[in-house]
Amino acid sequence: MPNDVLTLEVPAEPYAFTFEPAHCALLIIDMQRDFLEPGGFGDRLGNDVSQLRRTIAPNVHLLAAWRAAGLFALHTREGHRADLADLPPSKKRRGRGETGIGDHGPMGRILVRGEAGHEIIPELLPMTGEPVIDKPGKGAFWATDLHAILQHRGIRQLVVTGVTTEVCVHTTVREANDRGYDCFVPEDCVGSYFPEFQDCGLRMIKAQGGIFGWVGHSRDLLAALPSDGSR
Repeated sequence: MPNDVLTLEVPAEPYAFTFEPAHCALLIIDMQRDFLEPGGFGDRLGNDVSQLRRTIAPNVHLLAAWRAAGLFALHTREGHRADLADLPPSKKRRGRGETGIGDHGPMGRILVRGEAGHEIIPELLPMTGEPVIDKPGKGAFWATDLHAILQHRGIRQLVVTGVTTEVCVHTTVREANDRGYDCFVPEDCVGSYFPEFQDCGLRMIKAQGGIFGWVGHSRDLLAALPSDGSR
């Protein structure tokens, strides 16, 4: 069978997710030190980072299998220019914390590109050939070249993982849906600081016959993936 017509099926809700590996990308959202590590921006806002850190191991395993299968992966980072020219004043003031975006924290200026806290956690560092999408907003498509990159690669389906479920993951899945992409979200590979938001966010994606996409588990996706690099 030619590589470009290989079709796989993964158990999911509201029904099985069928995808062509050659036309499906793994999109890992905002697994950054500022969000997941103690002392980072998320922690300084009073959030329990352990709620997000539970997603690290499943993402590591999925990314390793995705690479072994020879499939296309991308990463995103939320952050702003050093001069903050792309930071809306409303976003800057909305947190109302002692420190905010652009201020100095334990890992450099918070959510500023090039600073230590803005970087992806060591466990999930991108490899050569895996694009990193720097986004100034919640969604990965707004003000970025993500859509162009996916189109050039012939990508029509996405496996979306990362943090946080109800904010950047959800916004990206909604944006992708409006652009014609099918999205599969492994529930163990996405996380929220708030368990109730995690549950609601996933339920909203798969509601009404999959209004935004499919929700499943990484173990089923791992079981379906080819392990020999064939696509």
